[in-house]
Amino acid sequence: MKKNYVLDANVLLHDPHAIFRFEDNDVIIPIYAIEEIDQFKREGSERGRNARTIARLLDEVRGAGTLATGVLLESGGTLRIAIPERRPELLVGLESGSQDNAILQTAIDIRDRHKDRPTIFVTMDTNLRIRADALGIPAETYENQRVHDPAIEQSVVEIEVPGAEVDAFFQNGSLSVANVADLLPNSAVLLRDAGAPSHTALGRFDAARGQIVALRVGREGVMGVRPRNKEQAFALDLLLDDSVRLITLIGKAGTGKTLLALAAALKRTTEDNAYSRLLVSRPIMPLGRDLGFLPGDVDEKLNPWMQPIFDNLEFLFSNGGTRPGRDARGFVELLESGQIQVEPLTYIRGRSLPHQYLIVDEAQNLTPHEVKTIITRCGEGTKIVLTGDPQQIDNPYVDHASNGLLVVAERFRRERIAGHVVLAKGERSELAELAANLL
Repeated sequence: MKKNYVLDANVLLHDPHAIFRFEDNDVIIPIYAIEEIDQFKREGSERGRNARTIARLLDEVRGAGTLATGVLLESGGTLRIAIPERRPELLVGLESGSQDNAILQTAIDIRDRHKDRPTIFVTMDTNLRIRADALGIPAETYENQRVHDPAIEQSVVEIEVPGAEVDAFFQNGSLSVANVADLLPNSAVLLRDAGAPSHTALGRFDAARGQIVALRVGREGVMGVRPRNKEQAFALDLLLDDSVRLITLIGKAGTGKTLLALAAALKRTTEDNAYSRLLVSRPIMPLGRDLGFLPGDVDEKLNPWMQPIFDNLEFLFSNGGTRPGRDARGFVELLESGQIQVEPLTYIRGRSLPHQYLIVDEAQNLTPHEVKTIITRCGEGTKIVLTGDPQQIDNPYVDHASNGLLVVAERFRRERIAGHVVLAKGERSELAELAANLL
């Protein structure tokens, strides 16, 4: 049975092409949603771009008919803009003059006018879904860009094998096992001796060879940073493997996401010369109330935002991270020479980044569209690492299931050039680990 889908403004601001995502059902946009979208068209943000995009799309669609009665879409459904027969302020029990109530009134009128088919209200506003349900209108969130299983934890897979095979794995560096079809490419594997459970070996599934291969990270670690648990060892192995071009590192605060990525990137860039430059970036997203405009030139304005990156670089170049006696401010020379660049994501659109090691920190604050823009900047020979914690989202327009970091991890999980690691154990300090768990 065909359905009527009434779309809220936030759905179109999130994905302007949502009008084409409802198959052969009828899509209805309240006129009040168009008015709300019009308020954002002058913004230079992604929300402003989306507001202008939906206006252009609607203008193109109306060339095939009139939006008042409905325009036939290629999917077989129709698209129209609706105005309620009654004034929004007549909605009993709710505040008059509210844009949300006007949109809800439109949905109620459509439901009452079309009793022969279901009417569903689609909004990404949780409170508005609750109000719609209270008024007897079925309400759903927009699912097209959401991850249905937001955990997507690719934890270490344990495989029981005879003890002789564990020994052979240590000797040969690889092992063929049965039922590898269930393993995702580049997933972490723990081989456990069936006779002696403490006799184990850690490896990674190489989908091209169809084998479990040994990790190549030595006990000395990378740039003086040694892996403290099996997830960190697995992450370092992926970070150093040039055949894996995209990596998503997910973990709570203090698990070493940024530090491990920077350590591997410094080794491959400054010591091995495998990449021409290390580019580290993060979105400009404040925690709590914004401080407003900052004084100084561009570098001085960005310094507070990029300080977490500088803290990690200073640690790697100090006794805490690398060889004793190294200058903690030694990374400044690399910054001045351009071999390391630290900059915001604001100016990345339109760039081409070949043969670079790109780290995007705090990627959980990015929308799927922003992440797509970043990844499509990667040229030949570039490796990109996305790090973040989905539990620490400061962007009000994404949530745990719709942020760019988890969407990328979900969409790339079966690709041979991509790897996904979930770091579970905090290693920053005992206090930081307790805070992450208890608070």
